[in-house]
Amino acid sequence: MTTKPTVARVAGALALLVLGVLTGAAGWLVVDLWFPGGLLLALLALFGLFLGGRISLGTGFGVGGAAAGWFLSYVLLGAPRPEGDFILSSSGIGMYVYLLGGTVLAVMCATMRLPADRPVSASGPAK
Repeated sequence: MTTKPTVARVAGALALLVLGVLTGAAGWLVVDLWFPGGLLLALLALFGLFLGGRISLGTGFGVGGAAAGWFLSYVLLGAPRPEGDFILSSSGIGMYVYLLGGTVLAVMCATMRLPADRPVSASGPAK
């Protein structure tokens, strides 16, 4: 199903970009704070954001906006500060699991087929 980008969809994708930045920043901080539970909590928040973007915009375009914001937060938090230290410490395995797990969740949500994606025939019920 291909749809043309409208003003509402572009605005929705930009809103998802901002939500992705906020969710990504909160997720990176929670993973560092509470390692096993924080990692699961952050991945669940990402899954909810990506799935919500997929359902709200009806295409993978919504997941792309949220995933771009999530990755942008990683780039902004991973850049060194002028003092020479980092805001985001990537010393533990939790950060790598969060980065890989978030990527897998984004691809999974972008490529899934929802019941609304199937064509409906006027002659009979949808299967």
